[in-house]
Amino acid sequence: MEVQEAIRTKRAIRAFTEQPIPRETIERVLNAGRRAQSSKNTQPWTFVVVENKETLKKLSECGRYAGHLAGAAFGVALVSPQAGNDFDLGQAAAYLQLAAWELGLGSCIASMWEPEKAKAILGIPPDMHFETALSFGWPASEQNRPTVVKGGRRGLAEIVRWEKW
Repeated sequence: MEVQEAIRTKRAIRAFTEQPIPRETIERVLNAGRRAQSSKNTQPWTFVVVENKETLKKLSECGRYAGHLAGAAFGVALVSPQAGNDFDLGQAAAYLQLAAWELGLGSCIASMWEPEKAKAILGIPPDMHFETALSFGWPASEQNRPTVVKGGRRGLAEIVRWEKW
């Protein structure tokens, strides 16, 4: 899949099949996240991969809209040494999700509204920052496969100003 095609067709997937994902596929996704750009090449992330269904269920209860984690084949907690790395973590999240999409996997971002509870579930040290997780899995519906293109985005003319406002 070409990069532009992945960007054009990428959509949030919140429902997954029960089919497991091979470790090699998971590592391909993680490797893409590892390659993301970051401010001053600090790479301020650690990825905590979660495949255990009970743990995913517990994490899904740490955010109002995080329920999709419970049905995921795996989740990835994006952990950084301090707050303020949101842009860099967002870059890593985008790379992870686009790599997954290319491989036919769906994904969705989840905000941990109860970060201290979420850190305790994963054994993340208290001084680390964890507010975002991603769910991954094979899309549950054929209509949610990467080849489907849905609208929903504003047109370029609506969001771009040239030279000044």
